[in-house]
Amino acid sequence: MSQGISLYQTAVEQFERAANVMNLPPYIREILQHPKNEIVVNFPVLLDNGNYKVFSGYRVQHSNVLGPYKGGIRFHPSVNVDEVRALAAWMTFKCALADLPFGGAKGGVAVDPRMFSRAELMRITRRFTSALGANIGPDHDIPAPDVGTNAQTMVWMMDTYMNSQSNATRQSSWGVVTGKSLVCGGSEGREKATGQGVQIALEQYMKEAKMDPAQTTFSIQGFGNVGSWGAVLIGEMGCRLVAVQDHTGALKSEKGIDPKALMEYVKNTGGVKGYPEAGACTNEEYWKTKVDVLVPAAFENQITAENAPWIDCRIIVEGANGPVTTEAERALLARGVTFIPDILANSGGVIVSYYEWLQNKRSEHWDLDEVDARLKKQLVRAVTNVRKEAKRLKVDNRTAAYAVGLRRIEAAYTERGIFP
Repeated sequence: MSQGISLYQTAVEQFERAANVMNLPPYIREILQHPKNEIVVNFPVLLDNGNYKVFSGYRVQHSNVLGPYKGGIRFHPSVNVDEVRALAAWMTFKCALADLPFGGAKGGVAVDPRMFSRAELMRITRRFTSALGANIGPDHDIPAPDVGTNAQTMVWMMDTYMNSQSNATRQSSWGVVTGKSLVCGGSEGREKATGQGVQIALEQYMKEAKMDPAQTTFSIQGFGNVGSWGAVLIGEMGCRLVAVQDHTGALKSEKGIDPKALMEYVKNTGGVKGYPEAGACTNEEYWKTKVDVLVPAAFENQITAENAPWIDCRIIVEGANGPVTTEAERALLARGVTFIPDILANSGGVIVSYYEWLQNKRSEHWDLDEVDARLKKQLVRAVTNVRKEAKRLKVDNRTAAYAVGLRRIEAAYTERGIFP
């Protein structure tokens, strides 16, 4: 991630662009510029060598005017409060745009999970959950996986929280987190959901632009859960993957890279470096690869004023949160690049998390076809709303996406008022 760029300031600038266009009341702007709660915890963990190490964890709860706080938990050495604030704010607007009964939150622990054993990661997760205590709950704040965490992390969180409850309420706590394994209350389709959302949003835009998938090339930056599933599902549309970059290196092949084969390779090796069916290239060569669609699906602030001039594409689909700096976005918009913004493109994960939460509350289990059908219907509706708002306000897609979400938040504040 680029240093020196306040991610939270980027988030505020993005929402204020829409607020200016739609004349959002000043008191709502003031409220949304500040997270409602910020929790910082420092907790000791017993390591395998018998020593203790103190870790710092965060949970920022941005808004709950539309429902319980909702947002992921990130395990990464760069986690800090500014980053978590921004991610929490984006969750507020993402949930509002998707018409979910959730507010926004985000959390994380400053830790590199690759440096610790499975047993140590379990203790880190359980101690963090215990330290958060009543700051999370199935009707209050519902975490989910993010960078560096997965279904196993969520199961440990759920089990820790459940065992802190009384016998009478323990079995009503399955929905305290989402993104769990199927056997422990997870939903069909959750693993691929964020990448699937990227594919569905792109598909709708390509239909509007009358783009032929068979003639469409794309590149992916980041090949973790979102990037790999996005690549596979976009590939299944008929598009050709020609370049990939992750933390281990970059690949390029004009004839095309098989996303499924690369996904299997990365599962075994931990990165794209050394993949035998495509040539290695430098990071600069990756960014300069001409494609129709570029999908940044790694971290924040990856497309900057430095590398934006290298980019030659028609559409940028933001699989990651905040992958483009404000300065880079202005430059790319001026060149006619279309953005499918993060709060729309990567909302598939939180949408299916909502379905998981509903299934837990109802003691139900939906099959994959039902989850997929519901997800597509909800995302297509969100894309349609954004495109209508963009045309009505004569603004870019990001500003329109924020405007759609902000109208829902504005209506809630107008009707509810401020208590007391």
